[in-house]
Amino acid sequence: MEVLKVAADSSPNSVAGALAGVLREEGAAELQAIGAGAINQAVKAIAIARGFVAPSGMDLICIPAFTDIEIDGEERTAIKFIVEPR
Repeated sequence: MEVLKVAADSSPNSVAGALAGVLREEGAAELQAIGAGAINQAVKAIAIARGFVAPSGMDLICIPAFTDIEIDGEERTAIKFIVEPR
């Protein structure tokens, strides 16, 4: 599954476009975000992507979960959003 990393300064429209593209190609995607700002941008991107794929008959669901990732040798807890069609 394609993993898209979202930062606090990511553009929700850009992330939504990338998400829609991955969903059309692979059928499912995962967004990873660390911190409140990044999670906010990720949720906005998912909402925007729903509008991008709706005309093609795709209705999206989002499954949030915690995940541990390593950044610069340090263990961090991230939120991951698994996005797939219903």
